[in-house]
Amino acid sequence: MLPSAVIEQLDPAADPSGQRPRRTARDWIVDFSCFLLAVLIGLVAADTLEQERDLPRVMEGIDQLIGALACAAVWLRRRWPVGLAVAMVPVGFVSATAGGAVLVSLFTLAVHRPFRYVAWVGGASAALQPVYYWLRPEPGLPYAGAVLFGVLLTAAVGGWGMLARSRRQLLLSLRDRARHAEAEARLRAEQAQRLAREAIAREMHDVLAHRLTLLSVHAGALEFRPDAPREEVARAAGVIRESAHEALQDLREIIGVLRAADSDDAGRPQPTLAALDALVAESRQAGMKVALEGRVTDPGAVPASVGRTAYRIVQEALTNARKHAPGMDVTVSVTGAAGDGLAVTVRNAPPAGDVPHVPGSGQGLIGLTERAILAGGTLAHGPTADGGFEVRARLPWA
Repeated sequence: MLPSAVIEQLDPAADPSGQRPRRTARDWIVDFSCFLLAVLIGLVAADTLEQERDLPRVMEGIDQLIGALACAAVWLRRRWPVGLAVAMVPVGFVSATAGGAVLVSLFTLAVHRPFRYVAWVGGASAALQPVYYWLRPEPGLPYAGAVLFGVLLTAAVGGWGMLARSRRQLLLSLRDRARHAEAEARLRAEQAQRLAREAIAREMHDVLAHRLTLLSVHAGALEFRPDAPREEVARAAGVIRESAHEALQDLREIIGVLRAADSDDAGRPQPTLAALDALVAESRQAGMKVALEGRVTDPGAVPASVGRTAYRIVQEALTNARKHAPGMDVTVSVTGAAGDGLAVTVRNAPPAGDVPHVPGSGQGLIGLTERAILAGGTLAHGPTADGGFEVRARLPWA
């Protein structure tokens, strides 16, 4: 079943608020075209009335008056599609000049209502065709041919309307699915960011709780025993200093183990900027064309947390390039100095030809952005002018 929003677009009269939507410029053009078509068909039918010698002048005038009123009623087709179509069945039977309005009302019914309405109204109209042409023969056309033409015309108009309805339903359904897909993508991105923050909070609690507890205990002892021996005060101060130092070190290590694929990574040595050469060499052994430019002169001078973040950014960017641009040239640039910050850029050339679809949720770049922000820096990514892809990060280096 279609959503209620789609049903309201197919049938504006079904709006539960009771307020009619205003006609757009396109609606006015369509309505005027339908009115003009009904008038033109009515004028053609009016010419045939003059050829009916047995038809009195009064009946001819009544026929044209009914046809004019039927053409005017075409403007009500959006508000009452069923009522107008039902009313046009007897009107079309008694008035030849109302034929255009009958066809327009049947088409409108087929566009805005399900098949059962079209079947009843179109069937009634087709059933009256033999009687109509028996009472009012078409000049220059045999009886059987006139009946067959009328039935086929009715079926063609109804089928055309149902085809337009089906196409409209399909477009609205695809549009609705696209909106749902965009909403789900936003929810997945927000969920990934929320999970990353929750993991950070859990990691900080697990790693820092013990250190901060020691700090609190020894600081409290110094506060309540200001007259403690000098050796005890020095020992407590040493514990506080060592605990604070270790807490800061643990805090720096959190970012490196947060998004590890394996929980055992928390106990492994985390890579730094000095391991970037090994990462590039490993990628080259895997068949990638990687060029390392603008290296930092002394990678060991880069803070461990900053170097680890830069390493992870390059690692994720190389993985994405391998998946989405296999065999293309990749350029890695890491530049900077103490006080100026560290700039990391990974750029790959556009893929040649069609690339096989590789499953992926896109959460890797979201995680890199979170990692760079937590390190005090920024990260941006997107396509380049030549069709490639580039990841740019700026990290602080005090």
